Amino acid sequence: MTTSIQPGTLYVVATPIGNLQDISSRAIQVLREVDLIASEDTRHTRKLLNHLSIQTSLTSYYREKEQHKARVLLEKLCQGQHIAIVSDAGTPGISDPGSVLVRLARDSGITVVPVPGPSALTTALSAAGLEESSFYFGGFPPAKKTVRKKLFQQLASLPCTLIFYESPHRIKECLADALAMLGNRQALLFRELTKLHEECLQGSLEEILDSLPGRVRGELVLIIRPDTITAEDRPENTADLLRWYRDTRGASLKDAVKIIATDLGISRSRLYQEALSIWHEDKDR
Repeated sequence: MTTSIQPGTLYVVATPIGNLQDISSRAIQVLREVDLIASEDTRHTRKLLNHLSIQTSLTSYYREKEQHKARVLLEKLCQGQHIAIVSDAGTPGISDPGSVLVRLARDSGITVVPVPGPSALTTALSAAGLEESSFYFGGFPPAKKTVRKKLFQQLASLPCTLIFYESPHRIKECLADALAMLGNRQALLFRELTKLHEECLQGSLEEILDSLPGRVRGELVLIIRPDTITAEDRPENTADLLRWYRDTRGASLKDAVKIIATDLGISRSRLYQEALSIWHEDKDR
């Protein structure tokens, strides 16, 4: 008579985004009792485990090898091992590795147990004081400028708050592109949440961009408020629209043409010629 092996459990464990005291007693218990911890960066997680005096074995689970490693971990789960997955900070699967393994586990009948806790997204939202309850979370914007600007252009008509994570070496370019494609909206930029040098910059996108130091450090969460200008406030004809985007929104000729042509479904080349005339016309005055 053979005894069937009972599958293990996958725990999705949130860890501190900065302040180590934010970890829950439940998360500590799970990390201590599982057979294995799958970590985005084992060196980073080892520091947390040492702080908590936890000796559980670690294995790497990072973005570049996520597909392969998820199947390796799934096999261990099927053999009865209990595994916790953690990211460097915050909640796995939210702009961090984790979703591939969770999906495979669910599809294989493995029990998935979330152990909630810190998240930069909800931490920033709780301190932003937003009146509106709806928001769009875009994770990290694309690194390539043209793709990033296209994304902002697509999101410009959404009537809700926009939230992004961003790296310190790209934040200035990100703010500049958001300003060009979304207009000079009100925004908040959180830096180093829950850490010693926590900071929040508040104001228009232009004001925040101008206030940044030469070198930005730390993890960042950008919250952009909805557009306060309604469709009724915009001119109807293309000539006035071009002037409106230039004078009211501070858009360049190229960006104004791209936005209007996309919104109205008209030829960009024809509109570009009209824009050139308007820009040259105003320069001659």
